[in-house]
Amino acid sequence: MERSGFSPFPPSVSSSERLLVLALFFVVLVVAVVGSLGAPLITTVAGEFGVSLAAAQWTLTAPLLVGALATPVLGRLGAGPRRRQVVLATLAVVVAGSLLTVASPSYGWLLAGRVAQGAGLGLTALAMGVARDHLPEGRSGPVIALLSVASIVGIGVGYPLAGLLTELAGPRAAYGLGLVVTVVALAAAWRSVPRPPAGRAATVDVPGAALLGGGLLALLLAIGQTTLWTERPALGVALLAAAAALLAAWVRHARRAAAPLVDLALLREPAVAGANAVMLLGGVGMYLLLTLVTRYVQTPASAGYGSGVGVFVAGLVLVPFSVMGFAGGKAVRPLGGRLPPPAVLAVGGTAVLAALVLFALARGPLWPAFVVMGVLGLGVGVFSAAMPAAILAVTPAAETASAMSVNQVVRSVGFSVGSALGGLTLAAATPAGAVFPAEHGYGAAAWLGAAAMTVTITAALLLPRTKRPAARD
Repeated sequence: MERSGFSPFPPSVSSSERLLVLALFFVVLVVAVVGSLGAPLITTVAGEFGVSLAAAQWTLTAPLLVGALATPVLGRLGAGPRRRQVVLATLAVVVAGSLLTVASPSYGWLLAGRVAQGAGLGLTALAMGVARDHLPEGRSGPVIALLSVASIVGIGVGYPLAGLLTELAGPRAAYGLGLVVTVVALAAAWRSVPRPPAGRAATVDVPGAALLGGGLLALLLAIGQTTLWTERPALGVALLAAAAALLAAWVRHARRAAAPLVDLALLREPAVAGANAVMLLGGVGMYLLLTLVTRYVQTPASAGYGSGVGVFVAGLVLVPFSVMGFAGGKAVRPLGGRLPPPAVLAVGGTAVLAALVLFALARGPLWPAFVVMGVLGLGVGVFSAAMPAAILAVTPAAETASAMSVNQVVRSVGFSVGSALGGLTLAAATPAGAVFPAEHGYGAAAWLGAAAMTVTITAALLLPRTKRPAARD
């Protein structure tokens, strides 16, 4: 009898399967935690290394950019016979980067370490491919959903730990946490990740990688750097134009290449194309609210609003996000037994919409922020766990890593758009000469996110209804 919930460990599970699931979960959680370490440390890094806040912001932006660029390349390599070596080599790069962040003699070395850590963000899609290849039929679906949730809610795990260590011993202690957990993740992967099934082949399309990488870099720089549009809008327009040209050239190349970096034929399936469009729109609303709340609670009361909390307490605000995110993930399997994947996506989107509306209407003391983040986590958990079902139901097993890598890139773009949209709205609400925006800017940004989520929910309900992937693993 099929168990309710989200557990990957029914009574019949073997010890090797259990070990594999735990290792994959830990790897995905670790790379999410390490990738997010830059966010709570920006102000501290600026003071520690004597750089501007804009420069320190790159300790968050750089790994996200590298992750977006690495994801499709690793996804293609992961479809071939050397997937195990790719996973181990990537984790080794992350370990080296983590060591650099701890022992960096200057800001340049710290940034180099963060760049290396960003490569790990491309491992989520590979972990999903491993799960689909090596777990029994009917079990890989829940595990893939679990990995999808872990890749997002891991952010909420890293923030409070990084904040506490920073307040106790400085930013190097927080980065030291990243070093320890990445070493453990490498050891777990070495012990547990098997070789892929025989007969797989994968060739990296280098020209395609260059075109896609250049296009994504220009696009994410344009939408992720909010000061670009307030100080140098012409450069922002030029970057968007360059991104459009490079991505268009990549599409033409991919259609003609014998072994393209991403199989665009997968996007001909309405369910896959529609799910990626929903992910793009949903990512805007999700990340917009995440950045709004963390910034709002750290605003000093002298601004006329905000709680003025430190880095550690601001990190604690994200704990409900992680807890309810896992709860939302557990709810997807019973929901999936009653509703088609598009409807489950809509349920998750509705919870995110509720969180945005709550923040727009009920800001003020600190406690509503915990409630908002809990509701947001619930929605993100449901949405993230349901997304693979909508895509993998019509995706061949051999293309799992490639298909999910596309979804991860789309998610990164959506997150960047959400972050930029929130930043631009708050910048527009900041009076000349003021440090902090007027409070109404937060309300305006939240309503923009609510509009994005309303479109997301509508688009999700219009997706084709497909069979659940458990029957096709």
